[in-house]
Amino acid sequence: MRLSGGGRFGSACWAGVDGELAALSELREGVRDALTLGGFPSDDRPFHPHLTVSYHPDAALRQALAGYSGQPWPVTEYSLVRSVDGRYERLGTWAV
Repeated sequence: MRLSGGGRFGSACWAGVDGELAALSELREGVRDALTLGGFPSDDRPFHPHLTVSYHPDAALRQALAGYSGQPWPVTEYSLVRSVDGRYERLGTWAV
């Protein structure tokens, strides 16, 4: 994987994710299917893998991210993370 490009969702600035997206999309669909079977709602928004960089609108940051292409790194694990009031808690981790 690698960070590449960027943009915004509302006021949040994000860096895009590039690389083996087929495997990442497959993981996402599996998790979504399991949640649906468990009675949890999901939405039909398109999947856009990203890393949120800031929750504050910043045109200069978005411009810098738009042309960014970082070094690739191997994915060795996935983590399930919960966000509550801006704090993140790792709930579980699985090796690839």
